[in-house]
Amino acid sequence: MVKYAQNELFSITDFTKQIGSAVNSIKEHSLEKIGILKNNKLEAVVISTDEYERLKALEEAMELAEHSEIYNMIEQRKETPLSKYISEDEMAAKFGISKSQL
Repeated sequence: MVKYAQNELFSITDFTKQIGSAVNSIKEHSLEKIGILKNNKLEAVVISTDEYERLKALEEAMELAEHSEIYNMIEQRKETPLSKYISEDEMAAKFGISKSQL
């Protein structure tokens, strides 16, 4: 869970009143993030554009890595001779379940 300093938390009412200075604090990096509270519950987080773009690039890199890993697994499995495959019945028996549970 992300931790917030007291000066990083704003009620939604206070945030709307101070939006200009709050966004400036984010832009100038005097605050890393701002948590917006509604009924004392964290509802949203404001971060800089640079941080958002960094996080999106990281997310895309992770997705690409995951897709590459899946692709490599498929390519490896394609090299498995059919004689090494097992039937559904054998798989169910191996795990002690019925074929319908597969």
